[in-house]
Amino acid sequence: MKMKNISQAQVLVLKDQIAYQEGQVVSKTLAQNEALSITLFSFAKGEEISTHASGGDAFVTCLDGVGKITIDGQDYLLKEGESIVMPAGHPHAVYGQEAFKMLLVVVF
Repeated sequence: MKMKNISQAQVLVLKDQIAYQEGQVVSKTLAQNEALSITLFSFAKGEEISTHASGGDAFVTCLDGVGKITIDGQDYLLKEGESIVMPAGHPHAVYGQEAFKMLLVVVF
């Protein structure tokens, strides 16, 4: 597996690698195979990914703004620099409490 959609051998700021788009959730896949998925997301304020479950543990790190992560019906606010794990098989959702950027790493 190789990284894609991102510069290599260069210092970068992850939150600058994806832009906000009004009224949208934007995603940019950096790597994906049967064992791992790495994706950047930006959420316009009020946008969401509705409740679903994943086959892998999903590690989320907030890069910018404020996101609301719901796991098993419990809400968690995530701010820049904070992380949370959404366990495999548990229902979860992500909501842009404010404009919100995150790095998602799913380990299958």
